[in-house]
Amino acid sequence: MNDLHKAALSDLDLNEAARPKMVPIKGATASDRHKGKHLAMIHRHYLSEMAQIADILDRIKAGDQPPAALAKIVLNSDMRQNFEVAGTICGHQCKVLTMHHNIEEHQMFPALAAQGNTELTNVVDKLRAEHLVIHELLKRLERSALAIERAPNEKTFKAAYDVFFKLRHCVLSHFGYEETELEEAIGVYLGGI
Repeated sequence: MNDLHKAALSDLDLNEAARPKMVPIKGATASDRHKGKHLAMIHRHYLSEMAQIADILDRIKAGDQPPAALAKIVLNSDMRQNFEVAGTICGHQCKVLTMHHNIEEHQMFPALAAQGNTELTNVVDKLRAEHLVIHELLKRLERSALAIERAPNEKTFKAAYDVFFKLRHCVLSHFGYEETELEEAIGVYLGGI
């Protein structure tokens, strides 16, 4: 999709069915695969933060008041603070994941693509395409977080909630694909990360 910023949230998709697969790298050792697992450890840290954010968003969404009392809830300082915290933590998540993707885009992916391995280049190209979708979701989450800070209400919270959980789904899928397909290559070609 060329104009991701114009796409409906439901249309932002990783097209998992089109993911190329890596073939085993000749000569890769258990040590190489172990070195490649470091990326998974880095991902676990990000996923841990995302799980905490998901928990907070779910608790805010659940609330302890009926929907009819929303106006009172939003004006309640505790609920208003919760909405504002949701905006702040979503904004933080955007910055952290963007930094992670920038490191991959500017350092790891070029080094892997330069190896002359066609299957690896195809996987890297697909991962880069997925980064575009995730980046668009991050931009939307950042805008949603700012909207919550400006106007903490049900509409702005729902928008951030929907974007966050779409982003979370895509990140979980993307990380799993990246870890599986690049495990040997990171160890063999990069000596680990």
